[in-house]
Amino acid sequence: MSELRISATKENLNDVLMFIDNELEKLDCSMKIQMQIDLSIEEIFINIASYAYYPETGDVFINFESENDGSTVLISFTDNGVPYDPLEKDDPDITLTSEERQVGGLGIFLVKKNMDEVNYKYENGNNILTLKKKIR
Repeated sequence: MSELRISATKENLNDVLMFIDNELEKLDCSMKIQMQIDLSIEEIFINIASYAYYPETGDVFINFESENDGSTVLISFTDNGVPYDPLEKDDPDITLTSEERQVGGLGIFLVKKNMDEVNYKYENGNNILTLKKKIR
């Protein structure tokens, strides 16, 4: 397992993506799956940076681990910001035009579509969001 502790600011997104991509490369992850994971990582990290500690800032812990001989990855984000379960919100109705649709919710919808599992829990004052993806 690898862990990154980083300040939850938008400016740190590239460092987060480099951390994740480094770990994925060690597992010979395909570029297509890496791009799906990166899109999800970007969405989750930017949401934490934008809302978890607003108007202040705080840290986020990102854990990366593989299981099943490296064929599946688990990436978790832990912050002690405002409690928020992004999975509570209903998926947007993508049959509607962009003008008809409510603002928000599309990012987490894409995360759920790109990952095999997305789980949230609030534990000991921490938001913990875990992404699971089969890479082989």
